Amino acid sequence: MDFSSEARSYLRYLEMVKNVSIHTIRNYAIDLNSFKDFIELNILKKKKLSNKILKSDDKSFSIKEINKWVVRNYLAHLYDKKMKNKTIQRRISSLRSFFKFLMKEKKIEINPLEDIQSPKKEKPLPNAINFDQVEHLFNTCDLDTYLGLRDRAIMELFYSSGLRLSELVDLDRKDLDEDSFLINVYGKGKKQRTIPITKTALDWIQKYLNHSNRLKDTKETKKQKDNEAIFLNRFGDRITVRSVDRNFKRYLKLSSLGANITPHTIRHTIATHWLENGMDLKTIQMLLGHSNLATTTIYTHVSTKLKRKVYDKTHPRA
Repeated sequence: MDFSSEARSYLRYLEMVKNVSIHTIRNYAIDLNSFKDFIELNILKKKKLSNKILKSDDKSFSIKEINKWVVRNYLAHLYDKKMKNKTIQRRISSLRSFFKFLMKEKKIEINPLEDIQSPKKEKPLPNAINFDQVEHLFNTCDLDTYLGLRDRAIMELFYSSGLRLSELVDLDRKDLDEDSFLINVYGKGKKQRTIPITKTALDWIQKYLNHSNRLKDTKETKKQKDNEAIFLNRFGDRITVRSVDRNFKRYLKLSSLGANITPHTIRHTIATHWLENGMDLKTIQMLLGHSNLATTTIYTHVSTKLKRKVYDKTHPRA
């Protein structure tokens, strides 16, 4: 069972039976050839890929000669080439599918990919905007309308607290401590945390809560649970994540800032601004409700301004 012939058989199977696109088949072929080339190179150089040397004098080799040590050496080879995790993931995924096919066809008894772990997916750096862009976005709210006032209060609270969208819509009146400028938040896993908010954010929330339409909504709403909510929709019900997201897109279009900004961008933005102004990572972790500090450290890659500030402050020749 020669590797090359089995690979060709697999690619025909993808085309004829699975009806996979030509583009996808081409990618599979590239990935399988990469693995084949690696093994051939090591055979030609007579390198050990496991505890034994592959006993082939030419470039052909048997499927049965491939074990987990061969695959692990190949994986190490990909890392040595400084390939992106995304590319390595695809290479391993293609091999995994290929050897599953061979197992299904009873061409092999042991899958060499069984204990092989793919690299973790790389998380993209969070997107953040500057303070002027924040102000520009917030100023698109029509403050002559009740709903515009509500949306401005929502945005100000986002930027003040770094709340998740789901956390914001779940806020009740009892969660807001107006005297202490604090809010009680129930995050992922119903974990509670108390975080401060700015006077500016509280002022906008109070303007919204004291608006005649808001007071009317409170009296007329039939749902006691919604009656407790801080933010209501135009029907007097608790506002939903979908509604906030839809409204945000409308304001974003008015602002002409670009389509890659979301409510979560405001959370990333305030976290970056906190870091730039000297707040320590532990405090940011607590405010954002991250269970793992490693999640918070991603903001250190975003905040180039802070790096420059620390450099200028500490370098003897700066």
